[in-house]
Amino acid sequence: MLTLFPHSETSRYWISGQANIILQWHGSFPAAYSGKNSFRHVPENATSKVYTLYLGYELTHTTEVYLDMESAGGRGLSNALGLAGFTNLDVVRNPSLGDVPYVARIMIRQIIPLSDERIAAERGPLALATSLPARRLEIRLGKFTMPDFLDVNTYGDDSHLQFLNWTVDNNGAYDYAANTRGYTDGLILEYDDHWWTVRFAETLMPKVANGIHLDADIARARAENLELEARGNLLWHRAGVVRFLSYLNHADMGNYEEAIRDFFNDPVAPPDITATRRQGRHKYGFGLNFEQELTPHLSAFGRLGWSDGRNESFAYTEVDRTLELGAFAKGDWWRRRNDRAGLVFVANGIVAAHQQYLALGGLGFLLGDGALTYGPEKIVEGFYTAHLWRGFFASVDLQHVNNPGYNKARGPVFVPGLRFHVDF
Repeated sequence: MLTLFPHSETSRYWISGQANIILQWHGSFPAAYSGKNSFRHVPENATSKVYTLYLGYELTHTTEVYLDMESAGGRGLSNALGLAGFTNLDVVRNPSLGDVPYVARIMIRQIIPLSDERIAAERGPLALATSLPARRLEIRLGKFTMPDFLDVNTYGDDSHLQFLNWTVDNNGAYDYAANTRGYTDGLILEYDDHWWTVRFAETLMPKVANGIHLDADIARARAENLELEARGNLLWHRAGVVRFLSYLNHADMGNYEEAIRDFFNDPVAPPDITATRRQGRHKYGFGLNFEQELTPHLSAFGRLGWSDGRNESFAYTEVDRTLELGAFAKGDWWRRRNDRAGLVFVANGIVAAHQQYLALGGLGFLLGDGALTYGPEKIVEGFYTAHLWRGFFASVDLQHVNNPGYNKARGPVFVPGLRFHVDF
């Protein structure tokens, strides 16, 4: 049993929870210069604490409702500044919000059968049905986080038991609609048909970059997301999945080129992206996501990401291009059935205007060293998670970040970490 308490497969109710505590630290590293938003080059440590209570109820066999409460406390290294691929996905980017509990998810799921054939489904905090029509339409409406349903990857999207880095667990170039805590309000439509799925989401954007409040005026601010997923056994007769994602954000965004022009016209202070914000600007991008079983115990996974990069990074992180390749191993390979281990490489980049903006001393909501000697941010992360007993797990994690914040004049930095996790 992988939870502290057993969960019924037949009850209409679902009650579960989790606690995830992560300790990270780093030593001193070389830095030719530092700025307001730099990753600190002196030794430091930080601890994050996330607690979640999951509640669900089946109104009927085709209608489910969910209410999840969460507390996200502690802090991240350097207050989660200075890295595009930050080292801890659990960290809230505004530490002043504190650890006061809040509603993380409140939503309804409606399943519309389109065939009599049924397939088995795994029951969990966000899906209560144990079998589903093979061909169906699903509707989700309410408050949720986009990575619950889009850009999902079996081996690279779980900071509880797998990797920790932002640009490993999610596509760094996917500036998905979210407030500071990572949640949004909206609608997701999903059509499933045996080996393929298509998803469309219409969601709210924050009022300002990295803001806690969402803009409810969808005529001026919103996000459209479309994902196509194909499943099969084409390679070596083993399970594989490919997902293609596109998104289009509308919001009150600033423009890097305009901020640079304003600076050259009046170079009194560094360029300021917030001074160029205009309602109705767009940001769009694409993502490719794959996972492939190689043997019964070893799998490969990865992502590619591209965004246009002209307008400011707004909701997730400051990445315009990303490449991710990794491997994931299951513990039954070495007779530890519920252990797991992984190794991954990520390279992140930004477009020329974004580079010049930072080089002139401009600040984003995450980056800003006061200057920039540009180089792609390169990250290697490895982890091992050991199953201790029932729902208790412990992990060790090590990350190496070269060119932190895209700056060859700073780093590299090693970030080791420990994680304690419990599911109940």
